[in-house]
Amino acid sequence: MSSVFTKIINGEIPAYKIAENDRFLAFLDVNPNAKGHTLCIPKQEINKIFDLNEDLYLDLMQFSRKIAIALEKAIDCKRVGMAVIGLEVPHCHVHLIPLNEMDEMRFEKKVKLEKVDFENIVKEIQQYL
Repeated sequence: MSSVFTKIINGEIPAYKIAENDRFLAFLDVNPNAKGHTLCIPKQEINKIFDLNEDLYLDLMQFSRKIAIALEKAIDCKRVGMAVIGLEVPHCHVHLIPLNEMDEMRFEKKVKLEKVDFENIVKEIQQYL
């Protein structure tokens, strides 16, 4: 069965897409830890990050870096944190989270945003890509 991320890639589920190429997709987390919380995923459905072949792994990191740099310019934060946990969706993904405090990396507190907020965040980030 396809993961929720594969359904997003296939257009079966809508997403607030930031960037996409033939191998990767970056989109806003709809249950964010902080404003701008972004997920970067390979389009190939692979469960664990260390199951990626070396080239795909390195390319995912390079793609994520590009998104993180734009994210840090677009969102007022001290830095962008990165986490790879992978328990919640069986499809490799990198969390990029704008940070002003450590609690924003704990996946306990969530930020409530409206549709227009998500749409504006996408535009803000995209202007730096």
